[in-house]
Amino acid sequence: MFKGLYTVATGMIAQQRKTEIITNNMANANTPGFKADQSTIRSFPDMLLSAVGNTNIPVDKKINAPFIQEIGAVNTGIYLQETLANHAQGSLIETNKTTDIALIDGLFPIDEESGNSGAIFFRLEHPDGGEAYTRNGNFTLDPEGYLVNGNGYYVLSDTGERIIVPNDNFVVSGDGTVSVDDVEVATLGVSFSLNPALLVKQDNGLFQTVDGTNLASAFNQEGVTFGFKQNFLEGSNVDSAKSMTDLLTAYRAFEANQKVLQAYDKSMEKAVNEIGRV
Repeated sequence: MFKGLYTVATGMIAQQRKTEIITNNMANANTPGFKADQSTIRSFPDMLLSAVGNTNIPVDKKINAPFIQEIGAVNTGIYLQETLANHAQGSLIETNKTTDIALIDGLFPIDEESGNSGAIFFRLEHPDGGEAYTRNGNFTLDPEGYLVNGNGYYVLSDTGERIIVPNDNFVVSGDGTVSVDDVEVATLGVSFSLNPALLVKQDNGLFQTVDGTNLASAFNQEGVTFGFKQNFLEGSNVDSAKSMTDLLTAYRAFEANQKVLQAYDKSMEKAVNEIGRV
């Protein structure tokens, strides 16, 4: 009886967390460069129940022999195993702003361990040291003329330097070269991660490595191709229709577990109030 209560409770907790993840995805459906989170639910390891006892052997000396009888497997519930970002490219949105730049995915090698494709990101200077990474190319110029993102983090060049321009009248070519009046100023920095699932997702569409080390440059990486498009932004890759369906499914699963919990509660109430009187 109580084992069933614990199993139902794990199901409700898992579905609640899944609902929170889907809701956050839907809230960021219009956030540039946002990567939708995907959750994985799995069951806890099953337990094998066995009955242990003694049996009398009908002989003259009445020998008691122990026995073990397998009853069967019991599931102990489910849990939300992990949450991973979906790094598929979002659709392009034209903004006609020179400071808006979109990364265009090309070909990436496949990670042998995970079986997933790699991913590329803009390089940003993190104020706490090291680098942060993003797909949100909604950049601006600070008062000093440095190219920064919405958080005020400096956008880095391929050499790891801050990019400064006199005004927003600059041109970004398809290979990432930043030019002012036909004079090359810098090349936008892009980093490559062979297994982006290992990156830590932070607020405002930022990513960092687990140990704080910097990712390798995507330029001159074997098997890596990509491009840039100025006056465009990469939109969120959230599928609103699918997210709504998944949200309803998670809600129904939570509701079903809730009804089972109510049935257990009624059975316990009868056991205490009715059977106890006898």
